[in-house]
Amino acid sequence: MAKSLVIVESPAKAKTIKKYLGKDFSVEASSGHLVDLPGSKLGVDIEKNFKPHYVVIADKKKFLGQLEKAAKKSEKIYLASDPDREGEAIAWHIVDRLKIKNRAFRVLIHEITEKAVKDAIRNPINLSQERFEAQQARRVLDRLVGYQVSPILWKKVRRGLSAGRVQSVALRLIVEREREIEGFKPEEYWTIEANLKRPPDNDLIMFVAFLFKYDGQKAEVRNEKDALEIIEALKNEKYTVVSVEKKERTRNALPPFITSTLQQEASRKLRFPVKKTMSIAQRLYEGLELGEEGPVGLITYMRTDSVRISEHALAESRSYIRENFGADYLPGVPNFFKVKKSAQDAHEAIRPTEVTKTPDSVKQFLSDDEFELYRLIWQRFVASQMSPAVYDQTTVEIQAGKGLFRVTGSVMKFPGFTAIYMEGKEEEEEAKEKEEEAKLPDLNEGEELKLVDLEGKQHFTQPPPRFTESSLVKELEEKGIGRPSTYVAILSTIQEREYVLKEKNRLKPTLLGSSVTDLLIEGFPEVMDVQFTAEMEEKLDEVEEGTVNWVELLKRFYDDFSKRLDKAESSMRSLRREGVPTEIECESCGSLMIIKWGKMGEFLSCSKYPECKNAKQFEYGDGGEIKIKEKREPEIRSDILCDLCGRPMAVRTSRYGKFLGCTGYPECKGIKRLKDIQDQGTDGVKVVQEHGEQKKKQPKRKSFKKNPAKKKTEEKPQAKGYQS
Repeated sequence: MAKSLVIVESPAKAKTIKKYLGKDFSVEASSGHLVDLPGSKLGVDIEKNFKPHYVVIADKKKFLGQLEKAAKKSEKIYLASDPDREGEAIAWHIVDRLKIKNRAFRVLIHEITEKAVKDAIRNPINLSQERFEAQQARRVLDRLVGYQVSPILWKKVRRGLSAGRVQSVALRLIVEREREIEGFKPEEYWTIEANLKRPPDNDLIMFVAFLFKYDGQKAEVRNEKDALEIIEALKNEKYTVVSVEKKERTRNALPPFITSTLQQEASRKLRFPVKKTMSIAQRLYEGLELGEEGPVGLITYMRTDSVRISEHALAESRSYIRENFGADYLPGVPNFFKVKKSAQDAHEAIRPTEVTKTPDSVKQFLSDDEFELYRLIWQRFVASQMSPAVYDQTTVEIQAGKGLFRVTGSVMKFPGFTAIYMEGKEEEEEAKEKEEEAKLPDLNEGEELKLVDLEGKQHFTQPPPRFTESSLVKELEEKGIGRPSTYVAILSTIQEREYVLKEKNRLKPTLLGSSVTDLLIEGFPEVMDVQFTAEMEEKLDEVEEGTVNWVELLKRFYDDFSKRLDKAESSMRSLRREGVPTEIECESCGSLMIIKWGKMGEFLSCSKYPECKNAKQFEYGDGGEIKIKEKREPEIRSDILCDLCGRPMAVRTSRYGKFLGCTGYPECKGIKRLKDIQDQGTDGVKVVQEHGEQKKKQPKRKSFKKNPAKKKTEEKPQAKGYQS
C-alpha cells in the first residue's frame, strides 16, 4: 500500500511529526519557499494584471527533486506548511510544481503534539485561494516598490542601497524621532520635596511628599529663585495630615503572548534582538530533543496576532493553577481577552503545548537562551489565567502654610498573577514607577508630622527616547505598519544597510539613513506616508477576507506610483553628485568639504571635485561632530620573533623613537629596543613585510562567449541592494 506523504517546511519539524504518524506516512521538508520572483528582473508582468513570474530558487532544486520522488510513491499528499499566509503560498506552489492538485490536502498544525498532528491529518481542509492571493499581492506590491525604487537610490546616492514599502516607513519613524530629539529645547522646572516622619524621633519610617499646590494654585516652580522663596516660606510651618484616602486597586492579568508582544518582552527582559527571539521560538515550536521522549514541540505557532486559546489549553491551565497555587489564585470564570479586528483569529496565542512541561522540568534539555524564552512564554500563559493582583493604595495630603503636599503609596494585599509573572518595562516607564512608589506609615487625619528636611530639586524636561527594538515594534504595531511576521526582516535590513546603528541598545539613524529618508519622502510621499502604509495593510487583510480583489488593489496603487517613478528618475536630487555639505574647509583649495558615500562607506570630498581631488576619511565624535581620521603609518614587520608569544615583531614609533612591538598587541605586550638587538649581534632589522600581506598576482581570467543555443534554466539570485 502506498504511503501518505506529509510535506512540512523544516527538517526539524519533519523529524518531530514523523514520530507521531508512524510507518504509513513519510514526512519531507521543503525548507521554506521553493519558488520566488527572480532576482535578475522585475518578474511581474504589469500589463497582464501584475502576473508574477515565479522561478525555482537556485539552492532549492534538490528539495524539489526529493519532493517529486516522494510524491510519485504517495497516494495522498498532506501539505502541512506553516498555518499563515507564507505557509499557504508554499503549499500552493508545491501543488503547482508537483502537479498534485487532485491528491493534495491542506492541514493546519498549530502545535506539534501527537493529538494536534493526528487531528489535523484526520480533518484536512481545502487550500485557501484568498489567503494565497493576499500573500501574492503583498509579495508583488513589495517587489514593485523595492525593485523599482532601489535602483534610483543606486544612481542618486550609491550602489547597494535598498528601499522597501514597509522598511522605508519604519526608517522614517526612527529618523523623525532623532530629529525630534535634536530639536528638543529642555525647559527648567523644580520640585519641592518634604522629607517627613512621625514623631517621636525614634520612628524610622521617613517618606517624601511633593508640593503639588501653593497658595491654592497648581505648583509650577520654574526657577531657583521661586524655589528658594517657597522653601523659605514653608520651612517653619506645621505639617499636618489633612486627608488620608485608602482605595483597593486591582491589576488584571495580561493576555498570553502574540508575536509582537513576545518580541517586545524578550527585548525588555532578556535583551534579545527581535531576530534572535524569533529564531529561538521557531526551534521551540518545531521540536527539541527531550531525552527518551524524543523531539517535542514545546510551544504553539509563534507567528500570530490573536490572543485566543483553545478550550483544551484553558482547562489544562486552570487545573494546573488550582493544584499548584490554590483556589484563591483561580478566577471564578476563565479570563478572556479581546481579539483585535485585524487579527487572524484562526491562530491561537503563543503558549506552551503542555502546561505540565514546566520550565524547570525541561531545563536540562534546553540551551540557556531556549530555557529563558520558554520560561517567559510559559509564565505569561499561566499568569494570563490567574486572579488579579490586589493593592491597597493610600493617598495622603499634608498642609503646611500655603503649601499642600501629596504622597501616594501602595501595599500589595494579594499577589494574584504577579506571583508568577510581572511584565517588563521600558527604562523610562520603570524609572517613573519607582519614583511614584512610597512606603508609608499608617497615618491619620489631623496628625502632625515632623519636617526632617525641605529641599528644592532642579529638573529639565527630557526629549523622547530613541527607539529600542522593542519600542519600535510597539510603534509599528500601534500604527498598523507591516505585520509582526515582517518585523524581523525590517529591523535586520535597516541595520545591514547601515541606515541605522545600535548604540546602547537604542536605534540611531546614520547620515545615510536620514539622507535616504529625505530623498524618498521627496520622491515618493505616498509610499513613505505612515497612514497610507497602514491603510494598505488593511486592504491586504481584506484581500484575505475575500472582500477586495488583489489585481484591482495593485492597479489603484500603481497608477500613481508609476508617475512618481518617472518623475523621481529625472528630478530627485543626486547626493552622489551634490553630497551633504559640511563646515570643514578643504586644506588644498579652501572650498568646503562635502560628505559622500563610496564602497568603503562615508568620506569627505572637496566640493570642487574633479578640479580638486582632496578626500579624507572621518569619524563622528561623541557629540556627533566630524573628526578627520589621522593617517597611520604602514606597518613594517621584521624577522625578529616575540620572546613572549613567538609572533613576528613590527617597527613602532613612540615619543622616544623607534622600537619593536609584538604584532599580537594588545593581547601580547612584548617589546624590544633596537639597540638591544644590535648589541646581540643582529645586523639591523630585516624588513620581511611592508604594508600588510602581499597579495599574489591573480592570473588573468579568460572570457568565453556564451552559447546562444543554451537556454537559461534558472534565474540569478536577487542582486544585493534590491529590497523587496
